Amino acid sequence: MLRLCTPAAFACFLMCGCSTPEPPSVALPKPVTAPPTPSPATFRPASLKDLKQAAAHFHSTVRVPRWEETPAAIEESVTRAIGKAEAALDAIASCAHEKRTFGNTVAALDDLSYELSLTANRLSFIKETSPTPRLREAATAGSKKLSEWAVGIEYREEVFRAVNAYALTLPQLPAEELRLLKETLRDYRRAGLTLPPAQRAEIETLRKELSRLQNDFESNINKAQGLARFTRAELDGVSEAFLSQPGIKTGPEEYSIQVNVTFQVQEILENARLEATRRKVLSLQNNLARTENIPLLQRILELRDRVSHKLGYATWADYETETKMAGDASSVRTFLNKLRTGLEPKFAAELEQLRQIKATETGDTHARVEVWDWRYLSNRLKKEKYNVDAEQLRVFFPYDRVLRGMFDIYETIFALRIQPIEPPSRWVPDVECYAVWDADTAEPLGVFYLDMFPREGKYNHFAQFPLIEGKQLPDGRYQRPAVALVCNFPPPTPDKPSLLQHSDVETLFHEFGHAMHSLLTRARFAKFSGTSVPRDFVEAPSQMLENWVWDKAVLDRFAADYRDSSRKIPRDVLAALKDSRLATIGSHYRRQLSFALVDLALHTEVHDGGGQDCVKLSNEILSEVFLPVPEDTAFVAYFGHLMGYDAAYYGYAWADAIAADLATVFEKSPHGFLDTKAGR
Repeated sequence: MLRLCTPAAFACFLMCGCSTPEPPSVALPKPVTAPPTPSPATFRPASLKDLKQAAAHFHSTVRVPRWEETPAAIEESVTRAIGKAEAALDAIASCAHEKRTFGNTVAALDDLSYELSLTANRLSFIKETSPTPRLREAATAGSKKLSEWAVGIEYREEVFRAVNAYALTLPQLPAEELRLLKETLRDYRRAGLTLPPAQRAEIETLRKELSRLQNDFESNINKAQGLARFTRAELDGVSEAFLSQPGIKTGPEEYSIQVNVTFQVQEILENARLEATRRKVLSLQNNLARTENIPLLQRILELRDRVSHKLGYATWADYETETKMAGDASSVRTFLNKLRTGLEPKFAAELEQLRQIKATETGDTHARVEVWDWRYLSNRLKKEKYNVDAEQLRVFFPYDRVLRGMFDIYETIFALRIQPIEPPSRWVPDVECYAVWDADTAEPLGVFYLDMFPREGKYNHFAQFPLIEGKQLPDGRYQRPAVALVCNFPPPTPDKPSLLQHSDVETLFHEFGHAMHSLLTRARFAKFSGTSVPRDFVEAPSQMLENWVWDKAVLDRFAADYRDSSRKIPRDVLAALKDSRLATIGSHYRRQLSFALVDLALHTEVHDGGGQDCVKLSNEILSEVFLPVPEDTAFVAYFGHLMGYDAAYYGYAWADAIAADLATVFEKSPHGFLDTKAGR
């Protein structure tokens, strides 16, 4: 299952706004030394105020955002954030040469970037989650204004001169400070500050236009909606439990599927017996936002190409990968093509198995597996050969029990306490808020929100959003992070709880892995905090934590029939589930590789003024690497990873290899995936 994390989830406003730095190469220091540890009895806060008081014992602070509630408040926040940042830039630039220090130059840039991010994160979150259209629109406009202005930060030449002059003094710095200085100078170079003024000005103008267009592309995806209407007969094979959910039955003999809601689309693609039904749903989904986004995407790709050439890079992919583990586009291409070739025998064998199932079902000996078939036929294969029925397994995964069970697992392996607190404010009634503590010391580590079920106007995939990043503040206190998980799991019904598929449980562990990565940070600077690591590493911790949902000992701690909690998933069923996963893993990875190769091609083969058609190019690659796309569709119009993960989608496969290695630490430990020593 494709798990998307929004570009906002890992945004960094300092310097090169669309890339992320490499991880620190040294052990990160703890915040300022704390006074004596408070008693564990202080674990149970009644409110956020109590949490803040506990944090004070550790010279740290905990807070949550104060959300803007009107368009006017949003506009005022943007104006105020820009004004504060302008003043901070002026202070850096005006400091006398003999008084320049790391603190008033390099660290000051990190401070102002952090302050900007607080506003940027709030606005991004409002535009993706607010139930009020006018607030989403105002937040979208505010985000565009702020991100476009932020591009200009690295083009303040007097600030660059101040930082460069400080660097020329060859200061002796601790490792983390030295790394921040080096990466700050690197990002100035990547912005074009070493080029003649006219070229710099042109690049700045182009990047501001890029910022506007990228915001529009993302907003169009969020606003895109589509309905596919069917009769009951056309939905043969789809469970009554699904069809009885609110909003699905829209007439006496009419059922409506929202093709912008992921779980609804997957339900149809996995279970609807009529091929025409599956094709209709997938075709509609693959044309969402097409009219608005294809012209935007074409312009974005050409602008990226022009910017990369003006900065001295062969392609945008070379520009983007310079700061990542891969290093350049050639290494990415080699990596992806080796995987593609290596997967070919497995992929071909799987397709033939699926083709035979389709031939038997349809009576057509020449049947072909189409892209709208593979989920359905894979589901059939799992049922018939492995006796695994994803729908029947749902009873073992009621959402509330899975959530608490997951908390228990993470508390065990990472020595944490996760406890609910009353949110200071809610944007919708079912939002929940939790505090995370260090179980050994009772130190508060941060706060997270959960917004877990779909609604109109909400971000429609699965992601962790940053709200407040971890960072050591100028006064010496450590700001503990706050994040939010935004998901779209099947909602509860009047007679049943929300019941998850096993793949949904895997997704939940993955996204909460991002939250752990963010909340457990000890980085001094925002630029290195939490998930601010190379984009081709950032998925590794969360992908590693997916392994937990395949372990019998782990599942037995929470997976139980919601009607009879004594019923656990039988060992042979879990073994069959694992076997069925491996039975179609080649198809899974070839599909992922098709997305990665599309992303790479768009950022190496679409050139400024070259006339290449981004839809034609992407459809050809998707069809060649995986399965032919539906006619007259434009998947890339709805491919949100092209903003933020541009030339970096390969990072999912790259990080997956790292994640597999990380998981072996637990596999080889005495207590497996519940080994506390390995976790610590």
